[in-house]
Amino acid sequence: MKITSSAIINGVIQDKYGKRGQEFKNKNGEIKQEFDHGYMPTNSIPIKIEDAPENTVSYCIFVEDKDSIPVCGVAWIHWAVANLTKNEIKENESINDENFLQGVNSWYGAVYGFNKENAIGYGGMTPPDRTHKYYINVYAIDTKLDLKNGFFVNELFEAMDGHIIQHETISATYDN
Repeated sequence: MKITSSAIINGVIQDKYGKRGQEFKNKNGEIKQEFDHGYMPTNSIPIKIEDAPENTVSYCIFVEDKDSIPVCGVAWIHWAVANLTKNEIKENESINDENFLQGVNSWYGAVYGFNKENAIGYGGMTPPDRTHKYYINVYAIDTKLDLKNGFFVNELFEAMDGHIIQHETISATYDN
């Protein structure tokens, strides 16, 4: 299985998919056109999947930042997708595509105070201290998972257990 993203050029995630992008949402769901502390970038990265195993029924995607651990104590969850049945997610499809499920990202909770509803979907890159490396994990799954929109990542991994046919990861950086 091969994973690519036109958002990544020479190993770097392009500015518009993070804090130097064009559209942001705060914990109240209000939209703003420039980045400000407490606002989440919402322009999701495109992802293309090729040469998947023959018996693939759906895909799951998990995007995380392990470089956030020294900053906030946890690996930051940027995006979790389940039951994707097509082989491509186009730019910014996280906003309105209902053909796949999306989980809660790390903007939910104590750090930024987003409620669960406003933290469902893509939450872009905002490294506060230095360049961070982001991991885009794609899983080929042999079924559609019994999840609902707004699932938590632990629920995703529990549901995938025993159903992963293949797993591939690509990584790229985003500059502070």
